[in-house]
Amino acid sequence: MSRPAFALPPQPSPAAAEGALRRVSRFLARALPLCRAHTVEFYTRGLWDRLVAQLPGAVLEALRRPLAEASGAAAARWDDDTFSNVFCENSEKLINVHLFALAAKCCSLSNLGVCTPLEDVLEALRGGSQGTTGIKTDEFMNNKKSHEVQVMSELVVNIANYCDIKQVIDIGSGKGYLSSFLSMQYNLKVYGIDSSNINTNGAHERNRKLKKHWRAYQSRGKANLKSQRLEKANYRPVESEIKCKAINENPLNNDSSLQSQDQMAIQELVPSCGFTGIATCEISKQTEADLVAWTQSDENKLSEEVLGILNILPADAVEVSSSQCNCGELCEEEKARRKMASLKAKDCMMVGLHTCGDLAANTLRIFTAKPEIKAVCSVGCCYHLLSEQFENHKECPNEVWGFPMCQYLKDKGWCCGRNARMSACLALERVAVGQMLPTESLFYRAVLQVIIEEIYGVTKSDRHVGKTFSKSSSFVDYVRKSLKKLELDDSKLPDSCIMDYYEKYKHRMNELEAFNMLKVVLAPCIEVLILLDRLCYLKEQENIAWSGLVKLFDPVKSPRCCAVIALKKQSSF
Repeated sequence: MSRPAFALPPQPSPAAAEGALRRVSRFLARALPLCRAHTVEFYTRGLWDRLVAQLPGAVLEALRRPLAEASGAAAARWDDDTFSNVFCENSEKLINVHLFALAAKCCSLSNLGVCTPLEDVLEALRGGSQGTTGIKTDEFMNNKKSHEVQVMSELVVNIANYCDIKQVIDIGSGKGYLSSFLSMQYNLKVYGIDSSNINTNGAHERNRKLKKHWRAYQSRGKANLKSQRLEKANYRPVESEIKCKAINENPLNNDSSLQSQDQMAIQELVPSCGFTGIATCEISKQTEADLVAWTQSDENKLSEEVLGILNILPADAVEVSSSQCNCGELCEEEKARRKMASLKAKDCMMVGLHTCGDLAANTLRIFTAKPEIKAVCSVGCCYHLLSEQFENHKECPNEVWGFPMCQYLKDKGWCCGRNARMSACLALERVAVGQMLPTESLFYRAVLQVIIEEIYGVTKSDRHVGKTFSKSSSFVDYVRKSLKKLELDDSKLPDSCIMDYYEKYKHRMNELEAFNMLKVVLAPCIEVLILLDRLCYLKEQENIAWSGLVKLFDPVKSPRCCAVIALKKQSSF
């Protein structure tokens, strides 16, 4: 029985999405030098004097002021003339910190008017019905993960119900938190994909442990699913025994260049405790990148054998009703009905909870290319791992890039740079509630860089000091441990010389603190640019019925809190 169709909430138009993208990109075109600079080189490159005209104390004071005037009406008044008052036209230095902070606030999702409230989406998808309650995730997840899984699961199951599908592909499934919950709580058939052996093995082990806890939740789970089961004429009972399958197959069977790569290992687990199925697999990042490259270059030849992302589904992952009747004797109407039923059985949606780097962008590309994938809900992270088409100015016509995706930024040749993308991962909301930046550790590293360049003449190195600060008892101890990691001889470097550097720069620590606060204020704008790029890409596709950005999580608990959501055009809608 198909559920009645309800109207989805208003979505930002293609023009509105691109208009917001243009506004943010114009501001960032002037502001990005602040974030393209690396904190490690703060003193060696004289970043404060090069980029900021005001004193550090004045900058910190201005950034602590409330920005009450940054309302939607104020955002609408911003134009290029306003931006010119933030930065000096000649030196390009920051000259007005208050306007800078106000401009950054006006370029936030909430003030751009392109973010759809989660409550509106859920209300539309439910069609007035209430959500379900059941398993308490905080009993087997930490607070952050519990918050993320509960919120995203509710959204995913409502999208699945709206699209009348029961299969979910969890891209970058990690340790299987989301997959397990979707299966246990909502009886969805979930297939998790992750490139890490450690994660997939951990997911299997977690499922084994969860089976022990499931009996305590089983009665609640059955009660939650009872109404859904009554509505499903084709309901299939859960198997009474555990079934395990291992399938080895090449993700791209027709590509000889991939024959030597790791094969995909797939296991389907259908525990007696009520899981409808979780499959995990291992797939190399290169395979995934090649897959998407093929998808883009030759979408007209899509097939189950070639587009390997759906090959992770076992051959019997879906059940199509069969009949003993001779097909030749069936009427044309019955043949058409069965064909539609067969196609419907392959329908699924893709989800990704904090998919790293290019994986979030590639998830959207695969979604648009495969007709069987009816919806997508993707929350990205690790923007510093994104590949950028215009970062190194190399001609790679067959390469698939994580950024930019939309035509507008491609035409502009837009580039953020790795340092700016790293800054996009900073958490403004956490800083705002008192979770301060690690200024002292950043200061240690910046002064260490001065020592490395002045004493050893080294300006670039492939080695990293890592988390040396947390393991050091003093600045001297930090420097010596770091030099050993960098394989630099510290035997002739006395403690007094190290401390001289510390004393020389310690009064300038407030410069570093103020500079990093500027980067924190700018961080949401860079993230918005990346998110709007993905949204505009979806708006360019002809097969999308609805697409939008939805703030899912509490940004203090989970800073990467915004989902890109899209639903395909379907006659049932």
